[in-house]
Amino acid sequence: MSERGKKKRSWGFCHKKPETLDDDSGEENTQATSAGTAFPPPTEVIQVPVLESTEKSNTTPEDQASTYDLIVIGGGSGGLAAAKEAVQLGANVVVLDYVTPSPQGTKWGLGGTCVNVGCIPKKLMHQAALLGEAIHESVAYGWQVPNSKAIRHDWQTLKTAVQNHIKSVNWVTRVELRNRKVEYLNAQGYFKDATTVVGVMKNGEEKVVSAKYILIAVGGRPKYPDVPGAKEYGITSDDIFSLSQAPGKTLIVGAGYIGLECAGFLNGLGYDTTVMVRSVVLRGFDKQMANMVADEMQDRGVRFIYKAKLKAIEKQDDGRLLVHWVDRDGGLYHDAYDTVLFAIGRRSLTEELKPENAGLELVPDTGKIKTVNEQTNISNIYAVGDVLHEKPELTPVAIHAGRLLAKRLFSSCDEKMEYTNIATTVFSPLEYSCVGLSEEEAIHIHGEHFVDVYHAYYKPTEFFIPQKNVSHCYLKVVTLRTDKSEVLGMHFIGPNAGEVIQGFAAAMKCNLTYPLLKSTVGIHPTTAEEFTRISITKRSGMDPTPQSCCS
Repeated sequence: MSERGKKKRSWGFCHKKPETLDDDSGEENTQATSAGTAFPPPTEVIQVPVLESTEKSNTTPEDQASTYDLIVIGGGSGGLAAAKEAVQLGANVVVLDYVTPSPQGTKWGLGGTCVNVGCIPKKLMHQAALLGEAIHESVAYGWQVPNSKAIRHDWQTLKTAVQNHIKSVNWVTRVELRNRKVEYLNAQGYFKDATTVVGVMKNGEEKVVSAKYILIAVGGRPKYPDVPGAKEYGITSDDIFSLSQAPGKTLIVGAGYIGLECAGFLNGLGYDTTVMVRSVVLRGFDKQMANMVADEMQDRGVRFIYKAKLKAIEKQDDGRLLVHWVDRDGGLYHDAYDTVLFAIGRRSLTEELKPENAGLELVPDTGKIKTVNEQTNISNIYAVGDVLHEKPELTPVAIHAGRLLAKRLFSSCDEKMEYTNIATTVFSPLEYSCVGLSEEEAIHIHGEHFVDVYHAYYKPTEFFIPQKNVSHCYLKVVTLRTDKSEVLGMHFIGPNAGEVIQGFAAAMKCNLTYPLLKSTVGIHPTTAEEFTRISITKRSGMDPTPQSCCS
């Protein structure tokens, strides 16, 4: 009899859960919408017969499935969080994960997008750019920097350091799964039926597994435009963090948060950077704040090409990439770049699962999955993370949803994931963070007459001596225009924006009101205290520019 067959079940209760020392919820992600959305209407759920765990010998024929309590397809943050929570509650769990190389051949280890090609390497390169800026600012503070204008950044050193950190996280993740007794298969999973998954190993061998419950947590990958030369010569966020050569003069196609973040750190590291915008910057975020982020980046030297559509990319004899595009008036343009990076959105990796074999329904246009409390239209199949329809694409969201789902499946807990008032940050050079509704969303939902927007410009103390530009240091609080004056949204552009907003996100969970905000004594001198000082509404027409820092 196998160890799995012998293992005693101990599915627990919430208050019995043992304490753990590790917590991967600290790994941020800026994939985001500024506010959560309501659950979709319930879909018809097809009940699937419950599959009981069975004892088996170690000589199971290839066509006989190994049986588990939970199969997790996808080894990213959400899937791993669910798997680890489930085993602590006594479940037998197997995780299938496989990374298909990008068109440029880039691949990575266990841990998903966030660890390997997302928020972690992005934040490290963002920090590298900020440090370069700080070196020059330090001269104003009295530091003797020999010939600061000659300071240059070395891409290879940064790339190597970032990749070494990622590999260390990959290793720790593998060890942790082994220690938690989560079985791991480096295999591409697809549905054989509603309770059975086939994992295709790297050598082509197939392993069949079945379970009472199946969790889809496969996430997504970057899209490529359908233009000549795109896949042959372009890269995406899958490739930039391990690029073997310095990117040089770079064109970024797409102006969502990924595009702007990449443009920000590349420009900060000293590379000529241009962003091509087809429609608007930071779609889905507050429009005023989004435009201020773009204006700040332009002031720092990032070029923007607005209302442009890519037509083709061709490689020149000198190895550079000649990019052709058209503007909204039909004018044709071209320019040469060393690197072209696409950031035009991501596609869910659900079609690769052969969902039709399980009867799983996908949203036709996006391939995403409609769920109610993470349950799909098939009763024993669940989903978390970026594959969910109209839910925030954020690492902490996937982690939290995965853990709560595991608790509901394997204990008496009934706590459900709330997808509203979730904070997020765009790690642009001057960061933008927000929680709750944008100004436009609040007006659309409640009507302009019933919404007040408090706003203010401010001057960070650390900007004074180096005389940094403060024209885009701005915040606003969106409230209901009622007696209680409930806070609907909070928005902040400035240094360490994510650190500022995180605490206010907790306050909004506790039904923060404007009077409560005003009654809070701020910590001085900080940028976060500006929220406690805010008093001017847009409706008043008064000037929101401060006159001094201490009054």
